[in-house]
Amino acid sequence: MPHRVRYDVVGIGNALVDVIAHAADEFIVDHHLVKGSMTLIDTERALELYTALGRAIEMSGGSCANTMCGVASFGGRAGYIGKVSADDLGAVFAHDLRAVGVSFAGGAGTDPTPTGRCIIVVTPDAERTMNTYLGVSSLLATSDLDEAMIAAGQVLYMEGYLFDRDPAKAAFRRAAEVAHANRRQVSLTLSDSFCVDRHRADFRDLVSDQVDILFGNRAELVALYETDTVEQAVEQVRSECHLAVITTGSDGCLIVSGDGVLAVPAQPVEAVLDTTGAGDLFAAGFLFGYTLGADLVECGRLGSVAAGEVIAHVGPRPLVELRTLL
Repeated sequence: MPHRVRYDVVGIGNALVDVIAHAADEFIVDHHLVKGSMTLIDTERALELYTALGRAIEMSGGSCANTMCGVASFGGRAGYIGKVSADDLGAVFAHDLRAVGVSFAGGAGTDPTPTGRCIIVVTPDAERTMNTYLGVSSLLATSDLDEAMIAAGQVLYMEGYLFDRDPAKAAFRRAAEVAHANRRQVSLTLSDSFCVDRHRADFRDLVSDQVDILFGNRAELVALYETDTVEQAVEQVRSECHLAVITTGSDGCLIVSGDGVLAVPAQPVEAVLDTTGAGDLFAAGFLFGYTLGADLVECGRLGSVAAGEVIAHVGPRPLVELRTLL
């Protein structure tokens, strides 16, 4: 017998803490950073930079976590599964999500690997230099899944960034099985075209076998199907997936289903200051509307409202409660 619905959306993703600090250009030079870049780093380097920064702002981050916070900001019920350690940053991540109304399941918690973090150094010219340590977040496995939470969510939302390791791939498939066994829907975000290039075959299998709703942008969809045009990729995904939602930047989005292709325009924005988190928040708005039973055009509009709010300021999460924009 299916579990009672307790969540509108339950997400699974890389649980990272954003560590943001302002520093002079000398810090970049002294620590041999590549200004304006994003670099993946190991445990030793992460601890070295974290200690050297000293005073910093620490807040929960990660693509899927942004989406779940967006769902909660609309007034939806969101749950999040991501692996953190029993350290200070793990506590920061858990507190931050719960403070905005997202239920959090932090995994088995026995691995000695530190909690993942994205160390962001902001220099006086406003340039952001990022060093990302995935830490224990990338080690998520089936034993870290809160299957009761998955069973109680209308839609499961899985983050493509997490798909790098075989245990995480097994966790995705197990999570999808639990969701479908409880008559829930499964969604996947492709996350990044480089991510698609690394895992194309596995993503294709997952999309055709277990994904009901696929999220991505034009570049990611074309990369997934290795086509020359978006139109060709749309025809491919239409034959393989129940529903695909493809963001098209300032044009809005394409919603692809068995009934055809709907084009939903973007909400007008006075000025674009930072596109970080736009896709994450679009998914939040779309899924919030979808779980309420709204029609697909309205779901696209809600996605556009959320994305429009987040690109109008710096940072990947809404500064105002999204429910007030409706």
